[in-house]
Amino acid sequence: MALHSRWSKPIPKCSLQQWVFGSASEPMEEGDKPILIDADRPDTHFLTKEQFRLLCKQVALGLMRAGLKPGNRVLMFSSNNIYFPCVFLGILMSGAMFTGANPAFTPRELAYQLKNSESTHMFVVANQLPTALEAAETVGLPKENIFVIDPSVLPPVGITPIAASITKDGLRMWTDLVADNQAQAKKWEWTEPADPETAGCCLNYSSGTTGVPKGVEITHTSYVANGLGVVLISDLEPDPELQKRTKGLAFLPMYHAYAQTYFISIYPHLNIPAYIMPAFDFEKMLQHIQRFRITSLLCVPPILVYLSKHPLVKKYDITSVERLGSGAAPLSKEVATSVERLWADGSVNVKQGWGMTEVTCTSMTWDPRVVCDPSAVGELAPNYSARLMHLDGKTPVTKPGERGELWVTGPTLMKGYWKNPSATASTIHVDENGTRWLKTGDIAFVESFEPGAIFHIVDRIKELIKVKGNQVAPAELEAVLLDHPEIADAAVVGVPYEGDEVPRAYLVKVPGSQITEQQIIDWMEARVAKYKRLKGGVSFVDMIPKNPVSDPYKPYGMSLTFCHQSGKILRRELREKAKEELDPNIAPSSRL
Repeated sequence: MALHSRWSKPIPKCSLQQWVFGSASEPMEEGDKPILIDADRPDTHFLTKEQFRLLCKQVALGLMRAGLKPGNRVLMFSSNNIYFPCVFLGILMSGAMFTGANPAFTPRELAYQLKNSESTHMFVVANQLPTALEAAETVGLPKENIFVIDPSVLPPVGITPIAASITKDGLRMWTDLVADNQAQAKKWEWTEPADPETAGCCLNYSSGTTGVPKGVEITHTSYVANGLGVVLISDLEPDPELQKRTKGLAFLPMYHAYAQTYFISIYPHLNIPAYIMPAFDFEKMLQHIQRFRITSLLCVPPILVYLSKHPLVKKYDITSVERLGSGAAPLSKEVATSVERLWADGSVNVKQGWGMTEVTCTSMTWDPRVVCDPSAVGELAPNYSARLMHLDGKTPVTKPGERGELWVTGPTLMKGYWKNPSATASTIHVDENGTRWLKTGDIAFVESFEPGAIFHIVDRIKELIKVKGNQVAPAELEAVLLDHPEIADAAVVGVPYEGDEVPRAYLVKVPGSQITEQQIIDWMEARVAKYKRLKGGVSFVDMIPKNPVSDPYKPYGMSLTFCHQSGKILRRELREKAKEELDPNIAPSSRL
């Protein structure tokens, strides 16, 4: 039984850059409005929308002169800065494809993505040059195809032409690409893809939580459809002035689909200014919200955990925030409710979304005219359909509240996994009508089978713990644990015991807490069914392993690190840790 979105709208047959800017040369509405702003240097380092488009075109021309061909891949190995979107869209304007790598990657990890994507050129932030050079040497990427971005010496807007320069390693600065082509770029118009439905625009790599990362090929049409759906829902906002006063703060990494789709395409399309932070820093985030009167926040659950518990929050005025979204990983209702209490007038409703790299970004949404349930992920986004299937993959779920694997289909669905047809075939099911369904691997249920049905995500199929035939969702137990005032972060995995599995918790204490393992076990016993209890024991750790970007809490002298790329827990690392900690012949809970 398929469910369908309440909304549908034709998707323009155009490139992503055409959707963002409207045209290559025509004047744009609010074209002189600052649209990309350096949050640390807002008075000197910013780009208006006209400047943004022009610099994108300069990057495209520079890359083409540097030998880039249509269909090539260009890798961006950089933290956030106001020029990141220019490089992204400049690559697309040249007819090539963007791929972004985590700036925390090791040489081995970066070399893997360079090789797998077959990138011919690379942009790299200056402080990661040693990593980039080692990776480039490993895969044979020539130095002349590497361009260096140094945020500390980014040229202020208005100084033209930009002087070309060479680094001490003999590499070219990225500004060399745009040093002398501004006049040419003003007249130049990019070539639209012959078929935007099949033309790839980017390779966003999956997180690799269950294996090596896979390149997810997204077409221009898929990217445009994602933005179109967000804009359609935004237009339902009952307050006509809200969008006019919206200001965003970009602290999530732009190499990842979540921040990328909003701050590189949707916000510029809507003429919404974005204040860009180089990386996430909790106190700086609060400072910028207060200083710039930020109205819209895109977050991941670990950041919301900190908002709900960190004493720094009380030092700053965050009352300007009107919209707060969470995505990329499960958010507990308890955390969302706690965050909402920061606004005493009840004006902020935390909206949890759902999406995957494989659907460009999102396929669930919330009608802005209704107050959402923070434990749910909303209803189907425009132009989307979904099914819930029993785990046999053949029998559909037909009852509200009954759990099954979520299958989705829509125009934002990936073209496929890059150079991996077997993985594509195992993930995409083509039905008798030729419709491509993404088997998400997420367990979900719906509140009804009516239009506008609200979805709830329970957990990942691969992460469910089987206890005496019962399925236990780690996310459910983690949500309960995070409701404890002395727990800052939590992860639960299944550990083997007598041919069965039992749940084991890894916990990060709030600073100063003296709580014990047994106190946690006792606390949980009063809150969950017997088969969900922590029979596998409790282990206190300094941090929960997740997809890392950096340690944003070092400035506070803390070892807590739970704000990461997406907040996705690396459970395989915890399972390996459990193997080392536990003797399989002894009941885990008896070791406490």
